[in-house]
Amino acid sequence: MSTGKSVGGWYFGWNIVAGAALATLLTVGLRMCIGPFFLPIAADMGLSRSLLAGIVAIGMLCYGIGMPLAGHLVGTRGTRFVLLLGTGMVIVALVWTAFARDATNLLLSFGILLSFGLSFTSPVAFVPVLSRWFRRRRGMAMFFLSTGSMSGIAILTPVFAYAIGAVGWRDTLLGFAAVFAVLMIAIIWFVIRDDAPAHADMEPAPAARARGSANPAAAPPAGLGWREAVRTRPFWMVALGLFTCGYSMNLIGTHGVPMLMDHGFDAMTSSYGLGLIGLVAIFSTLVLGRLSDRLPRRNILAAIYLVRGLGFFALLVVGTHYELYAAATIGGIAWAGSIALSSAILADVYGVRSVGILYGWTYLGHQVGAMISSWLGGWAYETYGSHWIAFGSAGALLLAAAAISLRLPANGFSLASAAAPQLARRAST
Repeated sequence: MSTGKSVGGWYFGWNIVAGAALATLLTVGLRMCIGPFFLPIAADMGLSRSLLAGIVAIGMLCYGIGMPLAGHLVGTRGTRFVLLLGTGMVIVALVWTAFARDATNLLLSFGILLSFGLSFTSPVAFVPVLSRWFRRRRGMAMFFLSTGSMSGIAILTPVFAYAIGAVGWRDTLLGFAAVFAVLMIAIIWFVIRDDAPAHADMEPAPAARARGSANPAAAPPAGLGWREAVRTRPFWMVALGLFTCGYSMNLIGTHGVPMLMDHGFDAMTSSYGLGLIGLVAIFSTLVLGRLSDRLPRRNILAAIYLVRGLGFFALLVVGTHYELYAAATIGGIAWAGSIALSSAILADVYGVRSVGILYGWTYLGHQVGAMISSWLGGWAYETYGSHWIAFGSAGALLLAAAAISLRLPANGFSLASAAAPQLARRAST
């Protein structure tokens, strides 16, 4: 069996992390960087903000619906199959969107087909394979995967804004489709491997025995099936947190640029401000990733939601470039990690056997939140002329998510071991 090591002792699992992060940069980046496209599409096609926001909201829901299906197919058909299928769907959808001339075609291409394709090429396709390749440094691996999301926000937001200003939104989508096709096919064929070494990234046996129980990743948890897992409270606590995550992050991705422009900032300044959030988050990921394998993950997750919630209120009141960049910098410190920590906690609590489909179902809650906020951001502004309803509610939900996260299990392994016998007795009766 392969050891997963290449020349010089390099662990091949980190190649998979890098490929997954790059794919996530492209997929989540596109999903989260709708803002620069929003007003140009609305103006070009003669759509109201509420109608276009409704199309985006339907797309967010389809993105979420595709997550459990992608998780199931990864478990039954393999990671490469799911990624190839999703890549084909994304390319067709982007070309179709670029030639769409009415709301119906925009809904079918950009709203539905693109969303399903992105769900098949999203982190849900990579979480199972990374969970198999990493046990001792699982938190670090998941955080590096999140780096792709943050890089997508940091890089693609200003890139899309510049490209749209230079060549228009239609040619921008066609150019992105070409880049996406080349990079995704390379990642799928040369990087992705489902079969992990027997002991993953664990230390050699003598060193591991010397550590004893000091390293909680030294022994895998007793895995629970997904049907048993959804009956337990931690599953729903993670799902509620991800609902709030989706509500807040996609509100920023869809309405952040229009909101800042309505407050007097120009398009490029607004894009740079939001891009700065992702840029700072890339570096904070390096610190948070290391902490997540050393400190209780629930505490870090709660801190992330808390700071992010305060950041939403700050963005609503910024009035100068300095204030915008300061708020983006502080918010960016805690912008990454909620999805990474949630997926790591699911693997800790329930084992890697069902983590793909469990992550898919909890991410459906993420996209339900995204759907609601994507619609609410457009409707509330057109109805009341204010962004406080959408962005204020996001800040309040994030503060609530911080409190909920503190009640998650401190040790996922012991919870899984304790829950399995109880569920077995319940099933027998």
